[in-house]
Amino acid sequence: MGKALSGDLRLRVLKASDEGMSARKAAARFGVGVSSAIRWIARAKIGELAPRPQGRRRASSLDAHEGFIVGMIEEHKDITLNEMVARLEGEQSVRISRSALSAWLGRRGWTYKKSPRTHWSRTAPTS
Repeated sequence: MGKALSGDLRLRVLKASDEGMSARKAAARFGVGVSSAIRWIARAKIGELAPRPQGRRRASSLDAHEGFIVGMIEEHKDITLNEMVARLEGEQSVRISRSALSAWLGRRGWTYKKSPRTHWSRTAPTS
């Protein structure tokens, strides 16, 4: 992932824009993308001078229901994702897909991949 351009460069583009230079000319003069210069100028008008954090947002709507989800798992160890989704919707009024729940659980170390008790080449359980 790329890094944000320096704050000094951002301020030079904004200063040139304040002095009457167009965003496209300022972008060409300082060697930044036109869309970046336009975005910086628009954000400066609302008082936002610092770069925004990069990366995806990590918050989830399930974070508020973590205790309920862990309680479901502790209560019924072999509960399926479909059952968990149904209980979340029925008891907590949280609508979420099975894959989103699986990803949320995976980020917290809960895995639901069932391991077979029998090796694939055998017909009976092994010790």
